[in-house]
Amino acid sequence: MCGIAGFAGDFPDELLGAMGARIAHRGPDDAGELLLRTHPQAPRVGLTHRRLSIIDLSPAGHQPMSVCCTRCQPPDAPEAERLWLVYNGELYNYRELRAELEARGHRFSSHSDTEVILHLYAEHGTAMLERLEGIFAFALYDGRSHKRADGPSDLRRGEMLLARDGLGVKPLYTAETDRGLLFASELKALLCWPELDRDLDPAAIAHYLTFMWAPAPETPLRGVRKLRPGEALIVRDGRIARRFDFYHLPYDLPVRRESRARSSESIRQHLLSAVERQLVADVPVGAFLSGGLDSSAIVAAMRRLRPQQPIRCYTIAFEGGGGLDGHSPDLPYARRVAEHLGVDLEVIEVGPDMIDELGTLLYHLDEPQGDPAPLNALRIARRARADGVPVLMSGAGGDDIFSGYRRHQALQYEALWSWLPRPARTLLARPGRAVLEGQSPLPGAGAPLMRSLARVAAHADRPADQRLLAHFEWQSPRLRGGLYSAELREALRGRDLDAPLRGSLEAAGRKRGPLDRMLYLEARHFLADHNLNYTDKTSMATGVEVRVPLLDRDLVAYATSLPPEAKLRHGRAKAAFKSAMEPWLPHDIIYRPKTGFGVPLRRWLGQELRPMVDELLSPASLNRRGLFDPRAVQGLLDLDRGGRVDGAYTIFALLCVELWCRIFVDGGGVAP
Repeated sequence: MCGIAGFAGDFPDELLGAMGARIAHRGPDDAGELLLRTHPQAPRVGLTHRRLSIIDLSPAGHQPMSVCCTRCQPPDAPEAERLWLVYNGELYNYRELRAELEARGHRFSSHSDTEVILHLYAEHGTAMLERLEGIFAFALYDGRSHKRADGPSDLRRGEMLLARDGLGVKPLYTAETDRGLLFASELKALLCWPELDRDLDPAAIAHYLTFMWAPAPETPLRGVRKLRPGEALIVRDGRIARRFDFYHLPYDLPVRRESRARSSESIRQHLLSAVERQLVADVPVGAFLSGGLDSSAIVAAMRRLRPQQPIRCYTIAFEGGGGLDGHSPDLPYARRVAEHLGVDLEVIEVGPDMIDELGTLLYHLDEPQGDPAPLNALRIARRARADGVPVLMSGAGGDDIFSGYRRHQALQYEALWSWLPRPARTLLARPGRAVLEGQSPLPGAGAPLMRSLARVAAHADRPADQRLLAHFEWQSPRLRGGLYSAELREALRGRDLDAPLRGSLEAAGRKRGPLDRMLYLEARHFLADHNLNYTDKTSMATGVEVRVPLLDRDLVAYATSLPPEAKLRHGRAKAAFKSAMEPWLPHDIIYRPKTGFGVPLRRWLGQELRPMVDELLSPASLNRRGLFDPRAVQGLLDLDRGGRVDGAYTIFALLCVELWCRIFVDGGGVAP
């Protein structure tokens, strides 16, 4: 894992060093820079790299990397007429690919997976993207003036290929400017160019308030875009000449019809294979362990593959032993799993004071994601690095491919909504919306249940696809839309804010039912644009690599081929995965109630964090920023504090947007 940045265009030399310095935290072990120009009139190409050494710790893994193999290029070619690569990621099938390439006559000078990509490109051109099994973002420059007669020729001399892995585990940002193209692993590196367009993207701001994340290619800044998962760009003469997708979530595969026992065995074998591939490292490998099903399954597989090897795991505990906004604490479950599997468990105790790091967190996230969960990930990664464990296994993705979120259970009502006539659905939706908007008084003890029922009913009168999209919204459209300032509403006029998710829903097709179509949205957006973004940014902020075995390409393909009833069986989420884990984990771990990886945000907002809320969301602060209406924001605060609505995450999103703007707009993207 590393950090990459660079440009293609008319930029000053010193920009390259500044961009590399801005992301130095991603690679504490080595650094490299390279400036290239194929001919005097061509745009210059700059590549910079920050290395976190995981595989092949020797200097042979230094980047930017080229190769000497005559199968790829003439060994005496000038720098500008060679292949060069800056790469962030891990290639889990690099050994198999290397053996195949060696059989074709390629000769290697290192043991790194980075070099495999260069040879694979020389052999297959951009078609090699489909062969890569792993997590990555890279920029590959092809300056060769003479290529093999039998070799691929889809990149012209001096062009660059930028690519992001199929599930979007590793990020990659770009900015097209008058001077040319900039790219980097993190948005903050692009801000080193002082002429970059820093105007806010109104649609993205609305999406951070709606979903807590913004769908790719959006970012908070209008001048910066991010690659979609499985997307690649060809850069020619400092401009994006072509975009194409090389990976699609495999929901077009035939649905499997097999016994529960056969399915359980297949899941276990796929998981073992994924974890075994991802255990490859020349440094210690640890794991997150919350005591939930996904992280516990990963650690169980690690233990089966490494029965005698010490395994260090990490979990969060809240001061005072409390749980997460009404849910039981993770710590007893994490300890139960650790004892059952015989692994070491490091407990990191946190309290409301961790919110003091919110500015630091948002700086590293690059985006104003309205979720406090990344604070936990940051603390765990920091502790792991201090313990000399620079690689952690994570259970991220299990809910997104096996169906683990509560909103999936709400899809059980789809048959009812399809059967009921529109007038009847409208009658049900009105009181549901009234509850969510704080217009109906709720009994204290029954408020959570009433709100859950209201969420189910509130969108009953929408068309089927809009109902699916509504499950990703955190607040009622009316209450949320009222928060926008007049200026923001005007900027949003005519914008179709549902377009990004609706486009993905259309891409998912209609061969599958509502659950699979929602899971497509989960993986394409919630997972990639939210969970994986904060997992990468918080871990790399401390020089730690996080691997996600549940997003192994073969395992994902298998999970997508399971029928919906295998994933959501009689209202039980992740049914197939739970059945598969019964031989490996205690019953009370597998079937414990779902708990999010977060903090007791609702309690903290009403107590310890109240002064921060009152300062950042004061009328003076909001008027100065001009994004939100102070009276409407105060109204939401009053409704939330009075128990009339659950506005905690929307309030936190407002906090994050304002604090992000102070760092990236007012402060130029410099660490607070």
